[in-house]
Amino acid sequence: MNDDIKVRIESLVEASEDELRESFVEIDKRTYELQKRVLAAFTDNRVSDSHFAWRTGYGYNDDGRDAVEKVYAQVFGAEKALVRTNIVNGTHAISLAILGVLKAGEKLVYCTGEPYDTLQSIIGTEGDPEPGTLKELGIEYGSIDLIDGEFDYDSIEKIIKEESPRMLAIQRSTGYGWRKSITVNQIGEFIHFVRSHGSDAVIMVDNCYCEFASFDEPSAVGADLVCGSLIKNPGGGLALSGGYIVGREDLVDRIAYRLTCPGIGAECGLTFGQTRVMLQGLFMAPHITAGALKSAMLFGRVYNKLGFDICPNESMERSDIIQAIKLGTPEAVSAFCKGIQSASPIDSFAAPVASEMPGYDDEVIMAAGTFVQGASIELSADGPMREPYNVYYQGALTYEHGKIGLISTLESLVDEGILEL
Repeated sequence: MNDDIKVRIESLVEASEDELRESFVEIDKRTYELQKRVLAAFTDNRVSDSHFAWRTGYGYNDDGRDAVEKVYAQVFGAEKALVRTNIVNGTHAISLAILGVLKAGEKLVYCTGEPYDTLQSIIGTEGDPEPGTLKELGIEYGSIDLIDGEFDYDSIEKIIKEESPRMLAIQRSTGYGWRKSITVNQIGEFIHFVRSHGSDAVIMVDNCYCEFASFDEPSAVGADLVCGSLIKNPGGGLALSGGYIVGREDLVDRIAYRLTCPGIGAECGLTFGQTRVMLQGLFMAPHITAGALKSAMLFGRVYNKLGFDICPNESMERSDIIQAIKLGTPEAVSAFCKGIQSASPIDSFAAPVASEMPGYDDEVIMAAGTFVQGASIELSADGPMREPYNVYYQGALTYEHGKIGLISTLESLVDEGILEL
């Protein structure tokens, strides 16, 4: 690539960055308030160096584990939290919430359309060989599509009256769809509507990619359960593994019995010396998430200037760290991911290749040279290899790294002859 092209790319990115300065200032103001909230949770719960100590065996009387969960509950405005290293990912946290609450004959309804691919494995289908699915356990399932990014209240009212579902679920982020993320205000309006129609259904929110992207979390507006992954926003890039579930105490207790077993629940469970990075990551999370939000906005602004469709677009309220870009061809998706991978601190020399992955119907390409395997709060991008060939960018532990990643994707697309500047 000649120097002239490199200068054009740098100039495009710098000009786009300047146009976003005012929006970045607003993010910084919100981040300051969020940082105060997180700090208060640490001081109110008297977190100390002793909470970083190891326990062994069963993990009885693990003060560090208890401190983590008290801090999470306060930060998220919930009665109780379950935060464990052995919740392996966000999908696991969501499945625990569903299977810990629902019994045979009860119904789950997703009110944001079909959930993303990995959740389909939990739901199950006729003849599904996988054991333990909702289908096998006799738990009913349904979904209601959004209408132009808004809840379909007519259909929700109908299903409440006719079927009395036990759980209503909301997936905030887009998954591999093409819509804006669901805002906390939308969730609050949804909960008010459900309660005003006499339903006591458990409201469960999949909060992955959304923590600290808004001033409030879903539990602050009445969500009964909120679930997520520690290797996304709330882990701050430091947590090595784990997931969280926060919400009503009685429900979190039921879910803890599902995580371990009845009679034990949350009383046991070794944290393997991870309480320090879990707490430190949470403390860093508002700042890390702010950088990820800014870099997602910069990606969106630049690619939209180049003529690509983006979601969310600049007229939409942003409440997660994901920027979807409609690239249009598999070659463009591959080139974009190659650029992300080459700008990564780990495995920069690797070439991302689309392949089959558990829980996905299509081949998926993933670029993530991360310090923590699969940590999508770090610089990463992925997408299913299916029309219209969207790529989903997220993460970057620093805004500056996100900017470098953006430049690298543009250079990759130019090198492959896909983009002209």
